[in-house]
Amino acid sequence: MTTTGMLTGLSEIKRAPLREQARQALRGLITSGAIKPGELHSIGSVADQLGVSITPVREALLDLEGDGLVEMVRNRGFRVATLTDEDLDELVELRLLLEVPAVVRVARTDPRPDLSALRGIADEMVELAARRDIVEFLRLDREFHLGLLALAGNKRLVATVSLLRDQTRLYGIEQVAGTDEFLHTADEHPELVALIAAGDAEGAGALMRRHLLHVRGLWAGRMEPDGSQR
Repeated sequence: MTTTGMLTGLSEIKRAPLREQARQALRGLITSGAIKPGELHSIGSVADQLGVSITPVREALLDLEGDGLVEMVRNRGFRVATLTDEDLDELVELRLLLEVPAVVRVARTDPRPDLSALRGIADEMVELAARRDIVEFLRLDREFHLGLLALAGNKRLVATVSLLRDQTRLYGIEQVAGTDEFLHTADEHPELVALIAAGDAEGAGALMRRHLLHVRGLWAGRMEPDGSQR
């Protein structure tokens, strides 16, 4: 059994609701690759490192199991669900079908929505990428993409994409973080905001498509310069 004491990124949770705080902390560790697929972890050890009782951690893990992120192992703990390349391809296909048209719709909105908050997040993401602060980068990446989709005015769309994002693990991000390709992917966020602000719906849709295909490379621990899938 892998000891959770070796995990990085765990910090004590001090604010309620504890269940949601635990869920967010665990989700961040899973999506950043800090908790590797297939490794068995003790719920008690995780609870100790988060500074809470076992109950909110177990409840959070049950939520994550329902989202397809983890598998509970009776009387032993939990492990992160393993994704195949086929799984990842299906996830990116769904995101392309949902997010590209939504971004086009936002860019065509008249009058243009207030993009100041997204612009600030995008600029901060570029700085975080340069500093290789992956955990915080991923937190803001989620905030950016879901905030952008919210401008399309469809709450179910946001909820669906949120779940698709949660089902994704960035297995090899540590290997590509800090590379020119990774920094270029980070730069695509402020570029996307600029295209939407200019009302360039076609350009925004094309960039969102390229961006998602670039991120598909990150999921597998490799960058694909042409933005295409294997």
